[in-house]
Amino acid sequence: MQIAARPFDDSELLFSEVLSMATQIQTVSVEQNPFEKLGAFFIRYGLVLVLGWIGAMKFTAYEAAGIKALVETSPFMSWMYKVLSLQATSNIIGIAELTAAALIAVRPLAPKLSAIGSALAVFTFLTTLTFLFSLPGWEKSLGGFPALSGSGGFLLKDTVLLGAALFTLGDSLASKR
Repeated sequence: MQIAARPFDDSELLFSEVLSMATQIQTVSVEQNPFEKLGAFFIRYGLVLVLGWIGAMKFTAYEAAGIKALVETSPFMSWMYKVLSLQATSNIIGIAELTAAALIAVRPLAPKLSAIGSALAVFTFLTTLTFLFSLPGWEKSLGGFPALSGSGGFLLKDTVLLGAALFTLGDSLASKR
């Protein structure tokens, strides 16, 4: 049985080029240069520092009062004040943040636990990003969107922290341990 030759089209060429580029990218990413290694270190342990510090602050009355407007306007978290006090709500959030920080930090020893911490951090930052829509995140005196209010600017940084959490999640899941 003989297979008839079919004409070569542009889609096959495009697929071949994309496959070649993907192989090159994979090869480059496997061999990290010192800047990538240092960057990965600071992404992971910078995230640990931020989550740990902010999580520890949740145990203070100052921080509990500071997050009140965020939590009470959130469709996902406002129920907490109906069940718990202002400080107890803040403490639970702090426990979640400290837990995520500790688990992310143990990546060299326990990558699977680190992946759980990273997933918790992803959930945390997705939740805080919803505050942009439930809290007045836009400055009305400047015409509203896209002018950020003080709280909007404060929350926008969570997009970068979400990216860091996704990076650490992927890195932990890719570990061979």
